[in-house]
Amino acid sequence: MSRKRIAIVQSNYIPWKGYFDLIHRVDEFVLYDDAQYTRRDWRNRNRIKTANGCLWLTIPVQVKGRYYQKIKETEVSDQQWREQHWKSIQACYARAPYFPMYKDWLADLYLGNSATLLSEVNYQFLTAFCATLGITTPLTWSSQYELGMGKN
Repeated sequence: MSRKRIAIVQSNYIPWKGYFDLIHRVDEFVLYDDAQYTRRDWRNRNRIKTANGCLWLTIPVQVKGRYYQKIKETEVSDQQWREQHWKSIQACYARAPYFPMYKDWLADLYLGNSATLLSEVNYQFLTAFCATLGITTPLTWSSQYELGMGKN
């Protein structure tokens, strides 16, 4: 009997290195998009280093009156985040040694991202980073699976 290693984790905006290590170590990576969206968390924001300390990059999402919404239902509320984040990354990392090598790729990733749901944004970033890192693990959504009753 063949065993399949699966990780089930909520999506994050620009996840940390260990997130990609986990994706690489499993046979299937499931994005837990059926979970409740949590405010002030890593789903829609992350930090980058700047000359003056850390800077938060936050994708604005609609939350007012939507306390129980699922991650997969969370809508981006202002599409200007793409340009703002790209400008911040460019300003902070333009002189980094490998920035010229990845500049066009990152610009396309940010400025070409037309997703209106947070889960889709995160998925586009994840798949792009995985492809660049040579990670071929299939990424699926928890909402694709029907939950069954556990056995005693």
